[in-house]
Amino acid sequence: MTELLSKDSFLEKVFNYEENKEWEFKGEIPAIIDFYADWCGPCKTLSPILEQLSEQYEGKVKIYKVDTEAEKELSAMFGIRSIPSMLFCPINEDPQMANGALPKKQIEEIIGNVLKVKN
Repeated sequence: MTELLSKDSFLEKVFNYEENKEWEFKGEIPAIIDFYADWCGPCKTLSPILEQLSEQYEGKVKIYKVDTEAEKELSAMFGIRSIPSMLFCPINEDPQMANGALPKKQIEEIIGNVLKVKN
């Protein structure tokens, strides 16, 4: 299951940008953070794909969602200008951003290449 993040839960589970200037991922397994809005058509297309991936990679990849309307500070922190945008967070490496409603196959490739997780 995907998990909705507030600013507080983001600081606790992903990255505390108020304490650290350098990226320091707090997760125990790699994560994908989906920046979305309820009114966004492509976001609605992407949502069921991310739900499938959260089941497919259960215990290997955590999938979070951030509502850009409710969490404007988080969106600004990551320079989100278009949605959907996904932040791929590998362990011990810098995160990578991808924009747009990517097809499932492409997200799976990113999970393998960036997050270094095999299905």
